[in-house]
Amino acid sequence: METEPKDVIVLGSIRRGKKKFSNIQNETKISGEELNLILEELENKKFIRVEEKKGLFGKKIELKITETGSDELDRKIIEIQSKWKEMKSLYENGDKQQLQQKMEENKSFLPTMMFFGVMDMMMFSMMFSMMGIGMSDFVSQQDMADQGMDDGGMDDGGMDDGGFDFDIGF
Repeated sequence: METEPKDVIVLGSIRRGKKKFSNIQNETKISGEELNLILEELENKKFIRVEEKKGLFGKKIELKITETGSDELDRKIIEIQSKWKEMKSLYENGDKQQLQQKMEENKSFLPTMMFFGVMDMMMFSMMFSMMGIGMSDFVSQQDMADQGMDDGGMDDGGMDDGGFDFDIGF
């Protein structure tokens, strides 16, 4: 089953413990309308389930990742880790053209790599330097700001709230 990069980010946010729409939106920086469409699609694919609970002020809705969704997320994280390793290897071998081509092919996954802390941000910057191009050619200013890269600061790759405990032994 194919999932889009933003779908993967939303699944990751839910698995990190974000259960409410507003919390997911705050963490992912996805517009409300787009997030709603993504959540509907994830529910249709049975990657998440919606639970209604009784709260102090009436019913409240919580989103939970399903086993199917968790398996899909694991698969996608392995895939983006593999993509990062390919780019890293091309950089280390000094192959500018192949690196630029590989980055172009994986452009849509770069924010996902940042969100999950898969990429080494220092190496990522050095890749752009080696190719003689700006990072903004591949990553939007919004994505860079969301990941703390707009002011040159390095952060934990969006791993706040205690981090994302995912160890696959790489």
